[in-house]
Amino acid sequence: MEEGLGAILDRLDRARVVILGDLIIDQYIWGKVKRISPEAPIPVVEVVRESFSPGGAANVASNLRALGASVEICGIVGDDPYGRMLLSMLIEKGIDTRFVVTDAGRPTILKTRIIAHRQQVVRVDREDTRLIEGKGLQEMKEHLQAAIPSADAVILEDYGKGVIQEGLLREIIPMARGLGKIVTVDPKRNHFDFYQDVTAITPNRQEAEEATGMQISDGKGLREVGIRLMESLRCEAVLITMGDQGMCLFEAGEPPLEIPARAREVYDVSGAGDTVIAVFTAALVVGATFREAAVLSNLAGGLVVEKLGTAVVTSEEIRARLELDQVATDAVTGTPRPPQ
Repeated sequence: MEEGLGAILDRLDRARVVILGDLIIDQYIWGKVKRISPEAPIPVVEVVRESFSPGGAANVASNLRALGASVEICGIVGDDPYGRMLLSMLIEKGIDTRFVVTDAGRPTILKTRIIAHRQQVVRVDREDTRLIEGKGLQEMKEHLQAAIPSADAVILEDYGKGVIQEGLLREIIPMARGLGKIVTVDPKRNHFDFYQDVTAITPNRQEAEEATGMQISDGKGLREVGIRLMESLRCEAVLITMGDQGMCLFEAGEPPLEIPARAREVYDVSGAGDTVIAVFTAALVVGATFREAAVLSNLAGGLVVEKLGTAVVTSEEIRARLELDQVATDAVTGTPRPPQ
């Protein structure tokens, strides 16, 4: 830890990451509410504008590119206007999309959020969550076999929309680990049996509770859940995100590390987990310890929830927050401070 977290931030642009996961396009309809509908007790939103951004695994890719990392993404989109829009946005960001499969038989996943006065009013999901099969599945396997050897890490971004499945991971995880690659997972609560032997996993509190069948009601319960996950998945680290209670890192041979939340204000938690796993993985790639990577991802997660809509953070933003929180951060990492 002697080099400091700032030096790790300087190297994040050296990371080369392959992402496998569910590709989503997020639509935001922004408006104002001035009255209640006479038809039902609901607000009437007067639309001012709309915007689109990459979501799901595509948002993880966007976060990695915001850090300067090289990114190849593997997933599936429909042969439709939203799929073409999503691919265009990713290409514009400098993300390699040649491993994305286009399937005319299923729509691109679209999540529409209606927002008024900085608050979500409602979300509408249009999706097909059937498992990817046949030609599409075979194409993804071939793409991953081509992409992983030249990467430093693989991120499995599981939104439960049909891409992440047991048979695929039974091939991909051993291959990646056998090549010495870091493999991290942003999990889906009912897929934990698929993730054995990965490097690290970043569940939120509810996912960790449901995966273990245990409740996190206090520090003792949190420790029991973290240890259970490490043992059952045979992974090197578990980073449980706890919302406004921060995070807790579990790693072999070390006591649990509780990291307080760093958000100043919370406007939107959409995509916060995507930012966390992007920063956590990139930091590991460039030589950070699990502890250092967790602290940086906690700072990044705190920054992104201060933004409205699916958003990303840059190394410069993390550095600025790190400088503001330096004393607290050093206390967490155990980094010695010079005498004043």
